[in-house]
Amino acid sequence: MDWPTWWLFLMAVTGLALAPGPNGLLALSHGAMYGHRTAVATVLGGISGFALIVAVSVLGLGSLLQAEPRLLMGLKFVGAFYLAWLGWQLWRAPAPDWYRANEVDSTRPLALFRTGALTALANPKVLLFFGAFIPPFINPNAPLLSQLVVMTLTFCAVEFVVEYGLARLAHQLRPLLAGWGRRFNRGCAAVFVLIAVGIPLS
Repeated sequence: MDWPTWWLFLMAVTGLALAPGPNGLLALSHGAMYGHRTAVATVLGGISGFALIVAVSVLGLGSLLQAEPRLLMGLKFVGAFYLAWLGWQLWRAPAPDWYRANEVDSTRPLALFRTGALTALANPKVLLFFGAFIPPFINPNAPLLSQLVVMTLTFCAVEFVVEYGLARLAHQLRPLLAGWGRRFNRGCAAVFVLIAVGIPLS
């Protein structure tokens, strides 16, 4: 991949990462609930899920979903159910306790990593999006594998910076959330449910 193409791709994925989505919202809420250091596990899980989506999109699953609408609809309902379940869990969660930011259960990072990865994989529209997003940046006269590796690493790096930035921002606001943190949780939960409802309808 030449430098001009890479810069265009970098600007495109930066805009994509800054667009509101379930993983950014999850990083924001986990940063408030557990602190930004612990929320790194959530961010890394989401990035792993996105990297897997890029791989399967390139392998042609996005085209398969376009050719089989019923399969896509089934995946949409599965993803919507998972996001709604996340919303319900967040709705019931207690207000963030910023005094306990450093008291981390040793089993929590793995659970947060899994939640981040499953949230990234829960939206099948992302498969279709990447199936259409990546090809314009590919040079057919250059080695394909190296281009895909560069694009995947670039996207993951940008996504990490954005999501970790959201988690750190929420962590800095923890003292403010001490009074209305329950409302913050329920506001995030409502957004998750709205996304869940919108996926099958889109």
